Amino acid sequence: MNRSTEDRGQRTEDGRGSFQVQGSRFKVQGCAFASPLASAVQRCLPGLRQGDAAGFNAEAQRTQRDAEGRYAGGGGASASFSSLVPVTLRVLRVSAFIILLAVQFTPPFVQAQQLFIEQPGVANAEVDRIYVRGLQFLARTQQPDGRWPDAPYGAEPAVVGLSVVAMLAHGDDPNFGPYAQPVRRGLDYVLKQQNPETGYIGRSMYNHGFAALALAEAYGAVNDARLGPALEKAVRLIVTSQARNPFGAWRYSPESMDADTTVSGAQLVALFAARNAGLAVPEEAIQKGLKFFAQCQTAEGGYGYTSAVGPNGARTAIGCLMLTLAKQKDSPTYKNAFQYLQRAPAESHYQHYYLYYASQAFFHASPQAWQAWNLQNIAALGKTQKPDGSWDGQFGTTFSTSASLLSLALNYRFLPIYER
Repeated sequence: MNRSTEDRGQRTEDGRGSFQVQGSRFKVQGCAFASPLASAVQRCLPGLRQGDAAGFNAEAQRTQRDAEGRYAGGGGASASFSSLVPVTLRVLRVSAFIILLAVQFTPPFVQAQQLFIEQPGVANAEVDRIYVRGLQFLARTQQPDGRWPDAPYGAEPAVVGLSVVAMLAHGDDPNFGPYAQPVRRGLDYVLKQQNPETGYIGRSMYNHGFAALALAEAYGAVNDARLGPALEKAVRLIVTSQARNPFGAWRYSPESMDADTTVSGAQLVALFAARNAGLAVPEEAIQKGLKFFAQCQTAEGGYGYTSAVGPNGARTAIGCLMLTLAKQKDSPTYKNAFQYLQRAPAESHYQHYYLYYASQAFFHASPQAWQAWNLQNIAALGKTQKPDGSWDGQFGTTFSTSASLLSLALNYRFLPIYER
C-alpha cells in the first residue's frame, strides 16, 4: 500500500506527523492504517488515565468499523487491511493496558521525564517558537549537498552533524516529517566525508566525534542502511586511536600522542551515544577516558585543557557531563566539579560551545538546577535570536544556531543521549 505522507500518521496543526498528549508525543507512522489508529489512541487516552478500559474497547471497535468502511472496495489493499486490523487492535489494547498501569503507578520523579514537566515558568509555545524558527533557518539555508554556506565551518562534518542532531532533537518524524529532507541531506554529507577504510570522518577528531554522535542518534530512527556500518567504523576508529595514545584519550588526529579535554569529551559522548544505540563499546575505553579527565581536574573542581591548570566553565561542563553519563553523579569528583560549574562565569569567547555542554550538565545535575539555568537560557536566546531565526557566533552562524537549539533541546528530551 503506497499512500501519501498524510496517511502515514495523524497530523497536527503544526504539520508534524505526531500528536501531543499531556506532554508526551505519540508517533504513528509507516502504515496506511495509521491515521484511524492514531485517532483511536487520541480519543481514548483521557479515558485510560481514568482507568476506563471499557471506553477504550468501545473506541477500538468503533475504529475498526470506521477503518473497514474507509477501505471497503479497495481490492487487495482492503483484504490485507482487514486481516491486519484484529491483530493490530489486540496489540493496541495490550499497549493501552500498559499505558494505564504506567500512569497509575509511575512515581512523580519518573514522570518528570515528560515534556516541560519541570518548567512551570516556561511558556511551551514560546520555547517551540524559538526552536522552530531556528530549524526553519537551518532547513532554508542548507545547500543541496547537505552542507551549509558559511564557510569554512558550515562545511565541516561536525557542524553538519550537530545541525542534524538539532533537527532530530525536536522529535519530528525523521523519515516523513518536515525536516526529513534536510536530515537525509546532512547525513548523506557526513557519510560521504567518512574514509571507507579507516572510518575517519573529516579532517580532525573534533569533526569525527560530533559526526559520530549524529550517526548514533540517527541510527535506528532514520531509514538508512548505511548508518549502522558507518557508526561501527567510527566507533572502532575512536577506540583504536585511544589505544595508541599514551594519555588514554584523544586530540586533533587519530595519530596524536597528546590529549585535551575538549576533543576527548566529543569522543566520549559519541561512545556513550553509540552504546545507547546498541553498539558494543568497550568499558575500558570509557574508563581510560574518565581517568584522563580526572588528571585534568583542579583542586577547586574545574577542568583544565590538557592538565589540571586553567579551568573554565565550558571544560568543566564537559567534565560534569562525562561523569553523569558514566553514572558517577554520587562521586565526590562530580560534586566538586558541579560546584565549580555553578560558580564559574558563563563563557563569552566560546559562548555557544559552552551552552551546548552546560545545558546537559545542568539538566543532569538536578531538576532545580536545570530549571533555574534553563529559564535564563530561554530568555537570553529569545532576545539574541535574529529575525531570520539564527544566532551569530565565533564559529559561524550554522554552528551557533545548532548549538543554541541543542541547549534548548532538553525541553523536549527525545534523543536517548538527553535522557536522565
